Amino acid sequence: MTTPPAKLTVLAGKQFACVKVTGRGNFTLSVDFKTLITTLGQQGCTYFVIDLSECLLLDSTFLGVLAGFGLKANQAGSKSGGQAIELLNPNARTLELLENVGVLQLFKISQGPLSVPEAVEAQPQETARPSREEVKRACLEAHQTLMDINPANVAKFRDVAQFLADNLQKPAGQP
Repeated sequence: MTTPPAKLTVLAGKQFACVKVTGRGNFTLSVDFKTLITTLGQQGCTYFVIDLSECLLLDSTFLGVLAGFGLKANQAGSKSGGQAIELLNPNARTLELLENVGVLQLFKISQGPLSVPEAVEAQPQETARPSREEVKRACLEAHQTLMDINPANVAKFRDVAQFLADNLQKPAGQP
């Protein structure tokens, strides 16, 4: 059985966006996800639904990017009085991962069909094709975020973060 390629699909309106993650939410997809979420926020979106109904799993980098987004959105939401990110239809494994890294509380969890407000349109998404350095930098930042949010994650991700930091300091072309 082959795994479908990971992709992001977007429905966006004036203040609402739904990002559907299909396949594996992994380190390479995390760069596109972060870019997309940042762009949607700059366009005025204040409420995000992350549809995980077709997401097989999330790796630690994607979890870190998602957690960083959740933390920022909740800080902004606390000023406006609401939680700004809803995870729609996450599977049991994804919920377990979010709980194990201590970030589940950053999200509203819901099951069922997507409730779409009026005036929402599909937006085409193109893959950014990030460089190896951009992917490494995103991985490092995501793991640092997980460690900053929950001190229990330091033991889980310290070695990965150190490896990535050391690797980023090497001149280009060195293994």
